[in-house]
Amino acid sequence: MEHEIVFLDRESVGADVRKANFPHNYTEYQSTWTPEDIVERLKDATIAIINKVPMREEVLKQLPKLKLIAVAATGTDVVDKAYCKANGITVVNIRGYAFNTVPEHVIALMFALRRNLMAYVEDTRNGRWAEVDQFCFFDHPIRDIAGSTMGVIGYGAIGKAVASRAECLGMKILPYDVFPQDGLVDLETVLKESDVITLHCPLTPETANMIGAKELKMMKPTSILINTARGGLVDEAALADALKAGTIAGAGFDVLTKEPPKEGNILLDLKMPNFIVTPHVAWASREAMQILADQLIDNIDAFVAGNPQNVVE
Repeated sequence: MEHEIVFLDRESVGADVRKANFPHNYTEYQSTWTPEDIVERLKDATIAIINKVPMREEVLKQLPKLKLIAVAATGTDVVDKAYCKANGITVVNIRGYAFNTVPEHVIALMFALRRNLMAYVEDTRNGRWAEVDQFCFFDHPIRDIAGSTMGVIGYGAIGKAVASRAECLGMKILPYDVFPQDGLVDLETVLKESDVITLHCPLTPETANMIGAKELKMMKPTSILINTARGGLVDEAALADALKAGTIAGAGFDVLTKEPPKEGNILLDLKMPNFIVTPHVAWASREAMQILADQLIDNIDAFVAGNPQNVVE
């Protein structure tokens, strides 16, 4: 059998993608968004490669030849996994590739927010430094990382990698996860006692909006919230209100509920130096993307060889 491989959003992976190790035809598109285009481009495909292209039941039921969806990411919330399981479509994802890039992004956001770097850069550019009578100014609070407490919500591989770096900086770690492990604390403890909270959970019906107005009010007014996982984990309207009211000291986000935010987003309307948003690039170091691209083809090769790996249930 000669497989038909179609990559629907090639521009999402900035790395070399090698050829699969079996007879196949390969087609790639830089981006694909509409259901009509998805169906048309995958009508003869046996293997679909996607990153963020939504693969819902109404699309999947029109693709009888499809046998494998290879997700070029860890998160698989864009795929209707229940339909795939019921109809013999295997779903595989990428694991263990962002062990450096995401933790480094988290640490960068943490330092920027705890030291109010954005506020000082903005003020200096606007001439504030030239207005003062001494050698510096203290308009924004600066807080140490050493001796502070980090709460890690989602204590898997990435959460642990963030925690190990934070410990090297002299931070105390409060880990929380829905899966039992030694040393975990409850969510309320994380919210009430952390100076920095970082999210590393998958987006599921159970975790959607897990951080809302109630949870934000439980946090210290000097604490910051970092989300490099999924936008839907946080109630964005509640976060905007909390930042405006000073309920928390700041937030650093690499993700939004809808990406790209073609129709705008309440968080993007915030013109506040204590809120930093980056365009879902925490995962995207050059090194990490090449690891991802190599594992992507490894997953496809393993499936065709009859030994599927990284299967998502």
